[in-house]
Amino acid sequence: MTTNFVNELRWRGMLQDIVPGCEEKLLESSCNGYIGFDPSADSLHIGSLVQILILMHFQNCGHKPIVLIGGATGMIGDPSGKSAERNLLSKEDLENNIKGIKTQLSKFLNFNSNEKNSAIICNNNDWFKNINLIDFIRDIGKHLTVNYMVAKDSVKNRLVKDSKDGMSFTEFTYQLIQAYDFYHLFSQKDCNIQMGGSDQWGNITSGSELIRKKTGNKVFALTCPLITKADGTKFGKTEDGNVWLDRDRTSPYKFYQYWLNISDEDAIKYVKIFTFYNEMEINEFIKAHEEAPHLRSLQKIIATYLTILVHSKEDLDKAVIASNILFGKSTSKDLGKLDETTFLDVFDGVPKVNLTLNYLKNKPTVYEFLSEAGFLSSKSEINRAIKENAISINKEKIDSNFVLSEKNLVCDKYILAQRGKKNYFLISIS
Repeated sequence: MTTNFVNELRWRGMLQDIVPGCEEKLLESSCNGYIGFDPSADSLHIGSLVQILILMHFQNCGHKPIVLIGGATGMIGDPSGKSAERNLLSKEDLENNIKGIKTQLSKFLNFNSNEKNSAIICNNNDWFKNINLIDFIRDIGKHLTVNYMVAKDSVKNRLVKDSKDGMSFTEFTYQLIQAYDFYHLFSQKDCNIQMGGSDQWGNITSGSELIRKKTGNKVFALTCPLITKADGTKFGKTEDGNVWLDRDRTSPYKFYQYWLNISDEDAIKYVKIFTFYNEMEINEFIKAHEEAPHLRSLQKIIATYLTILVHSKEDLDKAVIASNILFGKSTSKDLGKLDETTFLDVFDGVPKVNLTLNYLKNKPTVYEFLSEAGFLSSKSEINRAIKENAISINKEKIDSNFVLSEKNLVCDKYILAQRGKKNYFLISIS
């Protein structure tokens, strides 16, 4: 187990900005450090995964992670990296989101209170709800000048002349409030380092400046680069939107597929960031990948590792089976191993019709069944395809004597017809 947290981030390409003396401080003794998470949804997405992994490395190196959930700041909205003000959430939505995120984070960090460096979760609404506005302006606001705050990129970028929306006072206060979070955690939890994405550098250094002016103490900070994709498209996005860590928002199969489909260039970068394999192992992985890139071994390593980390080994096994159904050899037994959600994910976009259960109970021949379902363009084409041995039912080749019944149902309600390798047709029985 490594003890040099900063060096671990450095060789993995996860370090961008760092306050001088931070690495030395972390090598001297165990430190308490925090990262803030925005509760804008009841699940985190893979953009947040980088910050989670940083906290995992932090804990693995013997330090104490503090997870700060922005119950108060979530009602304002961080302007960093944003071009317009977002919609504000209700208290009820925020509470639901915070609950979901807390549950999610417990999968990645050790919150066992018996351990010295066990992680803790804080909600900044716990202290902001009791703060008087006048007291806050007098005791905190006076330490950061408007000139200092406006100079930050997160503010400056929103105040340029060609910005249509500008920045509301609500958003402008976010920097000061996040600075106070650092001050509060320093005072109450002995937290002397804040971490985050590079877009947070302005907010983070405002916190260290507030602590210096109020207490005279020096605290530390570091950021990681924002994750990008080689093709210029946004990381963590698909046609369906964000890739979420919650299985109800993004199924394990789609999660697995996202990583399986990343480019070779991204895979070489991501294997360092998104796995905990050591440097020697990763170099071997990259070497093997470069010798036979068509096997996409690096993508499979990343997809396998993260699907187990975020979901489970069982979910990975189902995702691999599901992938093989479309892109490799599989049988009706493989179909039977899938749950309905995964099955429908695999055949998302495939033509689909409904037939009644009573019709199936009459045990129609495959010709009658496919004709009734409207498979292919005509009955003669169906008949010809059957004679050519080109039709499969539930991934098994059939002939004209094949008779369908309830025993052929996948997930108790579907039958999969197929002509050739790629021409799929889904019949739902109800």
